[in-house]
Amino acid sequence: MSLADLVAHGSVLRLAAPLVVSFWMRAAVTFVDTLYAAAVGDAAVAAVGLTIPLEFLMIAVWVGLSNGLTSQLSRAIGAGARGRVRQYRRATARLVLVLVPVFVGVGIGIWAIAPRLDLDRDVASAFRVYGSVLVAGSAVTMFWSVLPDSIIKAHHDTRSTMWAGIWTNVLNLILNTWFVFGLGWGVFGIALSTVVGRLGGLIYALHRAGALERGRCGDDRPVAADLDPAPTRAILALAVPSAATFGLMATESAVVNALLTRTPFPTESVAAYSIFYRTSMFCLQPVIATSVALLPFVARLEGTADIGGARRAVRQVTLAAALYATALALPAIWIAPWIARRLSESETTASYVAETLLALPILCLVSAPFLLCRPVFEGLGRGQPGLWMAIMRYAVLTGPLAWIGARFAESLGRPPLHGVIVGTLIAAAASSAVFLVWTDRTLRVKTPPGAGGRPTEMNSAPDSFSVSPS
Repeated sequence: MSLADLVAHGSVLRLAAPLVVSFWMRAAVTFVDTLYAAAVGDAAVAAVGLTIPLEFLMIAVWVGLSNGLTSQLSRAIGAGARGRVRQYRRATARLVLVLVPVFVGVGIGIWAIAPRLDLDRDVASAFRVYGSVLVAGSAVTMFWSVLPDSIIKAHHDTRSTMWAGIWTNVLNLILNTWFVFGLGWGVFGIALSTVVGRLGGLIYALHRAGALERGRCGDDRPVAADLDPAPTRAILALAVPSAATFGLMATESAVVNALLTRTPFPTESVAAYSIFYRTSMFCLQPVIATSVALLPFVARLEGTADIGGARRAVRQVTLAAALYATALALPAIWIAPWIARRLSESETTASYVAETLLALPILCLVSAPFLLCRPVFEGLGRGQPGLWMAIMRYAVLTGPLAWIGARFAESLGRPPLHGVIVGTLIAAAASSAVFLVWTDRTLRVKTPPGAGGRPTEMNSAPDSFSVSPS
């Protein structure tokens, strides 16, 4: 597909455009923490990096619950089943009431365990404060946002999603400046500003969700025929696989941090990886946003039996992601030294950051197919492929390849961090290649005669990857 075709048939990309802004706003919340932590010191940056796996765990639970609720609300609203809408809201509120104390307990656990970890004293102290405040505080402001956010998405109001992210970021930026530079609260102020900043987005989302619901119906009394006999189970049936798939992503940073704490320069290595990881996630937001738009797009095409259109959409977004990754090459070379100087305290950390950030275009290129293929299967009503591929990448490949990379880099006299980054890139490339082949074969099998693919029986795509003879 040429660039002209991409522009002319950019339906998926146009659908994703407002989500790109929204996702960038939300990613900026965590990136801002790293910027302000750099003003405190490398120990603070390392503490932010050590909290990444726990943040990912919380995000995984949030995403899973949000996907389950959004899907059920959308179906109920589409069917005019007012009673079910009320059921799903109440069931989600009960689930949130369970999740909040669980993660508050995790935050308390960080406070108790951090001094006993094999970390430098300054890093352990910073992690103890930042991790406990961020996790325990976000348990309240983050999980309660599932309800209004899902209602907004069910009404297809992506503009309100974008504005909720903007309010969160603006408040977080103001509070970070005040707490860190005005009051001198250090990592405590950084964590607290994120927790309180999310209240801005939550309040705005609650306002918009209320307005949308009032406009939807004036009578929300349950009708017997409308009711779901097991609303909580209906939400969890979708939420658990989605959360498990997303949660496996947290193992990557956890494994890398565990390896880096045993290197000759642990604080500098963990701090540099934290900066690299935050920057890479920020750069990947357009791809992630496109993957979110791809799911309903493919589902709609599958409903009209236009699997050929789904194949074209996959090619379109894959090409767009490749062009985006290529376009990042020159900016990465330009911003790497600048970010290294601004976010690093020591020369060693700055050197690590400047060198690792050069891998950003490669990371985006090799990660894009993995991120874009999962929603294709979910759009086809299949959650297992995404989960299996996440297991392959994060549970099977990442750890061994990162360890081998670290040892190989050391044998060459290079920093272990460089080898770890290369190992994770290989894991991403391998899993993306397998997932892309699996996705293409599945869509080919489902493509009917005369629809741009091989004439085969409909709805016979395999649930597991296999290579069959032509």
